[in-house]
Amino acid sequence: MTSVRRAAAVLVAALLVLTAAAGARAAGYRYWSFWDRSGDRWTYATQGPASERPDDGSVRGFRFAVSADSSDADRPRGAADFGTICARTPAKAGTKRVALVLDFGTRADAPSGESPPATRTVCARVSPDASTAEALAGTAKPLRYDSNALLCAIAGYPARGCGEQVAADEKPSDKAAPKDDGPSLGLPLGIGVVAVLGGAAFWQARRRRDA
Repeated sequence: MTSVRRAAAVLVAALLVLTAAAGARAAGYRYWSFWDRSGDRWTYATQGPASERPDDGSVRGFRFAVSADSSDADRPRGAADFGTICARTPAKAGTKRVALVLDFGTRADAPSGESPPATRTVCARVSPDASTAEALAGTAKPLRYDSNALLCAIAGYPARGCGEQVAADEKPSDKAAPKDDGPSLGLPLGIGVVAVLGGAAFWQARRRRDA
C-alpha cells in the first residue's frame, strides 16, 4: 500500500470513529418536569416546586417524559384553565387555590413494564404561604423523592427509577431529537485530526512526485 493510500485509509477510519461517537451521545433523561402557566402558555419553571409559592388562582403543571434539557422538554397536555379545574372547589378565607395539571406522559416515555395513568387535573386548597410541592403533596400522594430531593414519582408513578439517563437507541421514536446548543468538543477536535491527516496525504504525494 502506498503512503497516500495508507493516509487515505487512516482518514476514512477517523471519519468513521467521529460518526460513531456522535451517534453514541445520550438522548436525555426520564423525569418529571415542572411548569408554570401564564395566560395560555406553559413556561418551564425557573424554581423548584418546593421553593415556589404560587399565588391564589395559579396553574402549575407536571409532565413525565424523556428529554435532554428544558428546551427539549414536553409540556403538560390537556385542559389548563383555573376556572374549569377549580370550579368545584370554592374559595375559602385564609386559604388559596392552586390548579395542578398532572401529565403522566406516553407509553413510549414509560419505564419498562409500566403504563402511565391518564392525565388528571386537581385543585389544591392550601394555606396562603404553601409551596407548589405542598399543594402537590395534598392532592397527588404518594410522592417519591430521592436523597437529593429530586421529585421521582407523583401518585406512585413511576414505581421505580429517578431521572435515569436514556440512551439514544432507547429514545421514544415519536419525539424529536434533542436540540443542540452547539457542536460538541469532540467535533472540532475531530475536524482538526482529519485536516492533519489530509495534509499528510498531500505532502506524501508531493514528495513522491519530487523524488
